[in-house]
Amino acid sequence: MGDYLEVWGAAGVEVVTLEGAAVMVGRDPSNQVVLAHDPEVSRRHAVVERLPAGWCVRDLTSRNGTSVNGERVLASYALQHRDEIRVGGSRIVFCGSAGSTTADPTRRAEPPPLLTRREGDVLRALFLPAQSGEVFTEPASTREIAEALYVSEAAVKQHLAHLYDKFGIYEGDRRRVRLANEALRRGAVSLSEVRNPRSSEP
Repeated sequence: MGDYLEVWGAAGVEVVTLEGAAVMVGRDPSNQVVLAHDPEVSRRHAVVERLPAGWCVRDLTSRNGTSVNGERVLASYALQHRDEIRVGGSRIVFCGSAGSTTADPTRRAEPPPLLTRREGDVLRALFLPAQSGEVFTEPASTREIAEALYVSEAAVKQHLAHLYDKFGIYEGDRRRVRLANEALRRGAVSLSEVRNPRSSEP
């Protein structure tokens, strides 16, 4: 089985397979995870969405909030295997498939490498598609990063090469996706920061 949610209720556990780009959670029948029995849940409460780093949960400005493992979700939270999501009074457990990044919680504490200021700028610019608040599945291109930072594409490629080395992203396909994945996993970038870039400015 692929990635899925265990939705715990009075009648037992319902398994909801994670498919597509996003799975909506709330009381409204139009959601993929319907929690009509829970008065503390908003009509459209939260969304579990697929990002380059894997599955994340995002609160949709719900009345009573969303938390993961007891921590309030202020923007988005990258999910790890067996993370417990609380929406209202309801409990949902995320289950990542074997071999996926989200299924490996033992690597969570590995610290990020030291980065120069410009490397940090390039790394955050990978997440430009997230700043619209919409679901995104692909990091920004080299050209998009160059335009956002007012530098040449050659300079961006050079910084990306350094970042690949520092994060251990060796030869292979989808290196920008893998870099974004590692940056989130190791805490070099937070989804809150990339969705609200001005909040990180001095």
